[in-house]
Amino acid sequence: MTDTQPLAARMRPADLAGFLGQEHLLAPNKPLREALDSGQLHSMIFWGPPGVGKTTLAKLIAQLCDAHFITVSAVLAGVKEIRAAVEEAKTQQKFDRQTVLFVDEVHRFNKAQQDAFLPFVEDGTLIFVGATTENPSFELNNALLSRARVYRLKSLPPETLVNILQNSREKLGFNCDDALLSLLAQAADGDARRALNFLELALDMAYAAGHPDSLDEAIIREILSGQPRRFDKGGDDFYDQISALHKAVRGSSPDAALYWFARMIDGGCDPLYVGRRVVRMASEDIGNADPRSLQIALNAWDVQERLGSPEGELALAQAVVYMACAPKSNAVYSAYKAVLRDIRAQGSESVPLHLRNAPTKLMKEQGYGDDYRYAHDYPDAYAAGENYFPEALKNAQYYQPTGRGLEKKIAEKLDYLRQLDQASGWRRYS
Repeated sequence: MTDTQPLAARMRPADLAGFLGQEHLLAPNKPLREALDSGQLHSMIFWGPPGVGKTTLAKLIAQLCDAHFITVSAVLAGVKEIRAAVEEAKTQQKFDRQTVLFVDEVHRFNKAQQDAFLPFVEDGTLIFVGATTENPSFELNNALLSRARVYRLKSLPPETLVNILQNSREKLGFNCDDALLSLLAQAADGDARRALNFLELALDMAYAAGHPDSLDEAIIREILSGQPRRFDKGGDDFYDQISALHKAVRGSSPDAALYWFARMIDGGCDPLYVGRRVVRMASEDIGNADPRSLQIALNAWDVQERLGSPEGELALAQAVVYMACAPKSNAVYSAYKAVLRDIRAQGSESVPLHLRNAPTKLMKEQGYGDDYRYAHDYPDAYAAGENYFPEALKNAQYYQPTGRGLEKKIAEKLDYLRQLDQASGWRRYS
């Protein structure tokens, strides 16, 4: 293959009719399609994973509206390039022609660079179209977001990717069964660029093997061997998948929890990160309903650190399934948050004198430790009616154990101790 352009670039559709996918935006009566049909261009942000058509769609929009198209990469450009683009757009205005400025990976621009667009978006010098794989809410300035409409682009389903590969087969004139194209589509995991890159590698291998016009199963299998699924470490996919894993564990769905765990590992997620999150799940969502869960999580994390892959992943999988099946309680998590709220609202209450140690004569003279009741001197090792709070919080109750797992027994014990308090008649504070 002698063309120096990547296959993904050569296969870009020439018009909107050839653009496949994103029907939720481009089908008749959908918001973006209505804007394009009316010729009313507006600034917009395309938010979606790699290889779903953000750049292609921006080019087709400019073409459809007969607008001048300028592209800038936020990875390489700075304010200087932005100013040059603005001057180019002003020149186009003299000929009554709109300019679409497309900024790829716009989330890479800092605040000052993003702000540099604003005056020229507001006065109509240019139509701003930004593309990002990151959540705009976190990565883009509010000022820029308020002037652009956000469109969410979705991963492409396998059938759409197969159609793209079939179009490439028709244009390039090679032979390949649809079943093999389907294998490439499945491995591309929603990413058209990745699918076309796989196809280009396969065609290169076929050319080197002396049969450039035909792809067989052996070549396809060789291309796909060891290819990980898409996993955006640190991006939206990362946080979406760990969120799904956590919620599946919380919702007591071991099968779904195991699925999301395996998806993350298969995509290249650091298993130790998952280990840390599993420890969090054990404390936040299971707690004292099954205290063993925390030790199991720590053990799995330790196995991953000691043995690595694949033994460590199996231990983590075991822990994930155990967490999902364990009784659930967020009582400690809720109590901890409630305590922090009170502490921050009320300031630093002094430790009551009876709870202070008195290692010196002066401290004893100041009343430190006076009337402290040593719990082991009382029946059930419990000084009924005693108060261990500062006086301002004497009646506070934060921990409300559930009726699940071990916490059911904990709740029964605490109820019994409160009955002892009521029967004792002892009151530390009036």
